[in-house]
Amino acid sequence: MHSTSSTQVSGFWLVLAAAICWGTTGTAQAFAPEGATPLAIGAMRLLIGGGALLLFALGRRQIRRQGWPLTATLTTIGTIAGYQLFFFAGVARTGVAVGTVVGIGSAPVIAGLLGLLLLGERPQRRWLAATALAVAGVALLLTAGGAVEVDPLGVILAIGAGAAYALYTIASKDLLRVQPPDAVTAVAFFGGALAMAPLLLFVDLTWLLQPRGAAVALHLGLIATALAYMLYIRGLMSLPAATAVTVALAEPLTAATLGIVVLGERVTLPTLSGMALIVAGLAVLALGNMQRASWPARKVKKHPV
Repeated sequence: MHSTSSTQVSGFWLVLAAAICWGTTGTAQAFAPEGATPLAIGAMRLLIGGGALLLFALGRRQIRRQGWPLTATLTTIGTIAGYQLFFFAGVARTGVAVGTVVGIGSAPVIAGLLGLLLLGERPQRRWLAATALAVAGVALLLTAGGAVEVDPLGVILAIGAGAAYALYTIASKDLLRVQPPDAVTAVAFFGGALAMAPLLLFVDLTWLLQPRGAAVALHLGLIATALAYMLYIRGLMSLPAATAVTVALAEPLTAATLGIVVLGERVTLPTLSGMALIVAGLAVLALGNMQRASWPARKVKKHPV
């Protein structure tokens, strides 16, 4: 009991570190040269990150030819590629604020439902409270400035992105039962990169020839993708799928913080309120894991038969 709870605490911090890496994406994209479209950046990010993950797993001799359940393997590959396509399409139709809120905010709820239906992971009251706080914070954070435009098809596409992320998490937990974590991420991301590779024929990639463009692509591929998902998959080994997806809501918190500190974005009351709600949600989860880790194992009284 004590050991399992301690492992969940380390899992919490691993997923949190992954979310911080993901949170650097927006700031990095802000430094990309003109001509670097979101779709081009997403495809290159997946290609570089997937390639790095594959080389790392091969270097550690963790890629095995056998023992890959077909459904779970194809689901991880398909959802990695699908998330990129659904998210960019959703944002294009309904705007960055609504698309991001719906995509990120729907993922924990969908992960909770799928975790219950497919993995038998029952959502706890603490998770429900933490998720409600964090999702409300994300909504405040990302709709704090400017007008909000809601496009029904764009919202559906954004929900598709959230579902893809949740399904990736569920399928990855299934693969982790039979494969090492580095092999799981390598196959998922390199496979997703190959699925998206044809898109590179239709986007402008000349921005990669500039030093700043190359630096942005390498950061997004190596730090915001390869390193981030290496941390995430390790955290996923000890955390319920729904909890991991909720902890990952630290991503927009990190993005907002970097926007204020690095890009000089304006601080507003809704922004601060949203950040506070996300921190509160993460604190609820963290304290719950830490309390369980600190509880001594109960002695079971033996009764005479």
